[in-house]
Amino acid sequence: MTDAELARHIAATAGELLLTLQRSALFSEKALGKAGDRVANAFIMEALKAQRPEDAILSEEEKDSPARLGASRVWIVDPLDGTREYGECRTDWAVHIALAIDGAPAIGAVALPGLGLTLCTQTAIAPQAASGQLRMLVSRTRPAAEALAVAERLHATLVPMGSAGAKAMAVLRGEADIYLHSGGQYEWDSCAPVAVAKAAGLHVSRIDGTRLTYNRENPYLPDLLICRKNQAAEILGLIRTLKEATPA
Repeated sequence: MTDAELARHIAATAGELLLTLQRSALFSEKALGKAGDRVANAFIMEALKAQRPEDAILSEEEKDSPARLGASRVWIVDPLDGTREYGECRTDWAVHIALAIDGAPAIGAVALPGLGLTLCTQTAIAPQAASGQLRMLVSRTRPAAEALAVAERLHATLVPMGSAGAKAMAVLRGEADIYLHSGGQYEWDSCAPVAVAKAAGLHVSRIDGTRLTYNRENPYLPDLLICRKNQAAEILGLIRTLKEATPA
């Protein structure tokens, strides 16, 4: 099984486990989210250790180990991205499985179990060109100030959504045009979505235009931009202009 096939298989299977847990009706909303995090993480950790025992792992739900810093191959996973949405039985939550090689997001799979979909680097397809008014994805609970300001200048419609993976894949699926986030994230929030979006030919970067690098000592990676390549220069230029206009 290739790395891409493994990532897709683990993401999809973890998603099925999460759906089974969700349908059990045994938990309150908050308890369901906690149980989902634990169950999905336990499965993913065991699956990766069984299939890729020599590789390092960085998971949101595991204690970090500095040993990963010396590894070339590091699996970066978010067992349940969008815990709140999962607990509320919405569809905008995801499972992220990514493989970073020498810091680059090389392989990724994002399962959207509530929609019955798993997207991965192996089968990523570029979306159709944008037509009509632009649509910008923002957090349904904490929309980033930069995203709101850029959306206003682009006259873009705001599309509130839950998980980072769900938002990134909405661009890939043609349901939106821009995902701009600056409100704080970690490597597990973006590595798999970025790998899949990049494989599909989308622009992916930090909001200052620099590349996204993974397996760093501090996994905090607060911002990203995912959009079509022909939109990137304008959006990055707007972000620079807004920052220059903001008093230090």
